[in-house]
Amino acid sequence: MAGAALGLTGIALTFWPELAAFEARGAALVGLAAVLGATAFTSLGNIASARNQLRGRPVVQSNAYGMAYATLGTCAFVALGGLPVTFDPGPVYVGSLLYLAVFASAIGFGTYLTLLGRIGPDRVAYVTVLFPIVALAISTVFEAYAWTPLALLGAALVLLGNLVVLGPAIKG
Repeated sequence: MAGAALGLTGIALTFWPELAAFEARGAALVGLAAVLGATAFTSLGNIASARNQLRGRPVVQSNAYGMAYATLGTCAFVALGGLPVTFDPGPVYVGSLLYLAVFASAIGFGTYLTLLGRIGPDRVAYVTVLFPIVALAISTVFEAYAWTPLALLGAALVLLGNLVVLGPAIKG
């Protein structure tokens, strides 16, 4: 509980300007609902993956099935929504697509799910609290993100929260 409180406080401090400016109406509420829904589905996916690994199902095949189902779902969403399908054969688009497919999806999810099987869905879910901090670090390099003292304190609390939650898993 202490680690979770530290992480939540850290995220809140890191994004305090955005949270303070939040107006609960229109598109902002739709976005909030989408975030909460995605969080719920992620939690369910973590639990399902942990169950599958306990039953001896390999991570690579389970990951492949999950990606296949997601692809079918996305295709159905596009078809039912009447959305256009476009493809840019340019090197930037194709390179980005390959990076996302191979590294960010296949390797990234495989690594995440393997970690999930080793330390459990409760602890691995906490690792995701680091994602916004990593994104801001990347934004610092590529987009000149300027860290405020509040954001630095928030990032430090997130890291401390990870240490509190994951410390026993790292030692054991």
